[in-house]
Amino acid sequence: MQLNHYNSKFTKKTFPITVVCDHVTNAPNIGSLFRVSDAFGITQLIFCGESITIGRKVSKTSRATEKSIGYRINQNIDSVISTLKSNNYYLIGIEITASSQPIHNFDFKSIHKPIALIVGDENFGISDAILKQLDVILHIEMFGANSSMNVVMATNVALYEITKQLTN
Repeated sequence: MQLNHYNSKFTKKTFPITVVCDHVTNAPNIGSLFRVSDAFGITQLIFCGESITIGRKVSKTSRATEKSIGYRINQNIDSVISTLKSNNYYLIGIEITASSQPIHNFDFKSIHKPIALIVGDENFGISDAILKQLDVILHIEMFGANSSMNVVMATNVALYEITKQLTN
């Protein structure tokens, strides 16, 4: 028998992880970020940028998870990063850069503070100004011809790896 919402035996758990979205504005992506955040038990979502609304298109994709995940919208990502730093968060970016490390080689258990996972704009990724402020930049190794991944897919992979390590 296939498991569903009513007969699954998953244990509910919340992790000290905040996902910060640097100018993610596409409604289906925002809705999907709610769903993946709910699935991995993150604490909150922060959407940074202009023209971000949680409307009908987001709700359709999120399947009502926007009602169960704490979130906020802040136009200024610099103030969000500053607040997270002052609250002792460990800031992790998911981006391919010259100095990024493979995510599967990073030891998340060694971090003894809340985590802020920063994900980037659908077209341009995380801005250089924000990348310079992070504690570490990690990337997901890919083996095809493409060198980028949809922001929701990347967040899925990152949250899987983080929570897998934190539960083992």
